Amino acid sequence: MSKEIKAAVIGLDTIHSIQFAKRLHDPACPVDQKVSGMKISSCMKFVTPFQNLEGINKRQEQLESWGVKVTPDFDEAVKGCDAILIEINDPSLHLEYFKKCAALNKHMFLDKPLADNLQNGQEILSIIRKNNLKVFSSSSLRYSPQVIKVCSEVPSVNNASVYGPVGVAPAGSSLIWYGVHVFEMLERIMGIGAKTIFTRKDSTGYTCIVEYKDGRKGLVDLVENVYLYGGNVRSKEKAAPFMVDFSRLYMDMLNEIVEFFKTGKAPVKLEDTLEIMAMLECAEKSFRSGKTEEVKY
Repeated sequence: MSKEIKAAVIGLDTIHSIQFAKRLHDPACPVDQKVSGMKISSCMKFVTPFQNLEGINKRQEQLESWGVKVTPDFDEAVKGCDAILIEINDPSLHLEYFKKCAALNKHMFLDKPLADNLQNGQEILSIIRKNNLKVFSSSSLRYSPQVIKVCSEVPSVNNASVYGPVGVAPAGSSLIWYGVHVFEMLERIMGIGAKTIFTRKDSTGYTCIVEYKDGRKGLVDLVENVYLYGGNVRSKEKAAPFMVDFSRLYMDMLNEIVEFFKTGKAPVKLEDTLEIMAMLECAEKSFRSGKTEEVKY
């Protein structure tokens, strides 16, 4: 796609719908946060357990002030679009709406997590592969310059500890819904190959120990009400700490989306996305069983 992309957004229960539109449409958006090459033409709204009608209506007013059409009708929302962003906070709805969008054969970004469980995530990937669709799904934390830098500084990581917040999901698993951000950082740093996970819950959140098939180890520390992301990586020769700069996350993510819509080249492999989904489900399973569980997919 060489022209300015006309994108449709499906979902308004996540602040991402507003934050992405702000960087594309808002005249008051700071110049260093602006993203070019795409406009959001329309947005489909509906209530989920993650946002009530009052909140949805406020977000509709904001989008409409920037010239984005908001409608409850799916066909109207996607009419004439070049690409689609599935921006639904409730991951239990991802498969349902992905199927609707897949029928249109448009380039798609599916916001994190891939789905509410591994089975539904595998079905999404099966649809992608069967129909040769151009799709990617990830958290913005994958594209943090600090994460990218530490991967470059310590290319052969033996151990990594990463931390971040965990929110309380209004429905479904909090670990899967919000833990995806920190597990995304871990997978970006360590690559695929997770073997087992043990999850421990305490009064502050969750601690997940990830063991890899080649003997490496990762630690995921998820804390309630502390909204900072970062970590420390180690090789046999070197260690490097990092802390994520929040100010860039939406812009960096959106730039990746626009580039993908233009080229069709996904910035993350489906195999990586599937392993993150498998780790999230494994962490949830371990939390419930109190035992070390195998990462299976």
